[in-house]
Amino acid sequence: MTKKELRQLYKQKRTALSVAEREMMSLQIAQQLSICDIWGYNCYHLFLSIKKLNEVDTTPILQLLYQKNKQVVVPKMNSEKRTLTSIPFTKDTLLQTNNWGVPEPKDGIAISAHKIEVVFVPLLAYDLYGNRIGYGGGYYDRFLAECRPETLKIGLSFFLPEENFSSISLPTDVHLTHIATPEKIITIR
Repeated sequence: MTKKELRQLYKQKRTALSVAEREMMSLQIAQQLSICDIWGYNCYHLFLSIKKLNEVDTTPILQLLYQKNKQVVVPKMNSEKRTLTSIPFTKDTLLQTNNWGVPEPKDGIAISAHKIEVVFVPLLAYDLYGNRIGYGGGYYDRFLAECRPETLKIGLSFFLPEENFSSISLPTDVHLTHIATPEKIITIR
């Protein structure tokens, strides 16, 4: 399958899930993460879910991060440069929805990607080799390339992996180190 076909397929698969199924599976993903060995770090980048795209709801993960007293940063998009910056996120942070429908901080001072130790990454599809297919804008690939090589890159998915789509990956695609699903955590490296 092509990237375009995989994107279409996984958008359809997410749409086929009921709201209750997505909520339950999002909670199960957070539960899997709660018992995973990723909590010895300080700074965590978490995307805020786009509800209209039926993404994994990251609210339970955010609550988990706050319970563990972790520094949380969230992305802010620059559509002109097609880049992401990370803005500290607290309970007092004001959010706005950008033109893409992404909730992001209204303002804030970006922190360096080198300070981020764990990144939770949105995706549509993935394989067991850490290849990821997102929405096609390249925002996260560019952002992850700025992070340190040892940064954990954890994709969140409702679904099982595809077999292998290395042949359609680009040299600029950044591989994931883990995938969190409702059933388990898959370690890539």
